[in-house]
Amino acid sequence: MSQEEKTTAVIRQLKGNGYRITEQRRLLIQLILENEYSSCKEIYFAAREENHNVGLATVYRMVQLLEDMELIHKEMVVRL
Repeated sequence: MSQEEKTTAVIRQLKGNGYRITEQRRLLIQLILENEYSSCKEIYFAAREENHNVGLATVYRMVQLLEDMELIHKEMVVRL
């Protein structure tokens, strides 16, 4: 499965659970699925390079949401 397909699958699942897909959420999903990070702060700094409107709280909430949906594991910030 390609990265684009993984991103699309995650977005579809989020929409199916009633979540809006904002530009910031889409960016975070792509970054998390395409790279390996050891912390939310690393994700935050990478996201800020792309979009200065991304906040640290948004990163923590997105990681928690993806973990709650069992799409990633915080300890490893792993792939789908």
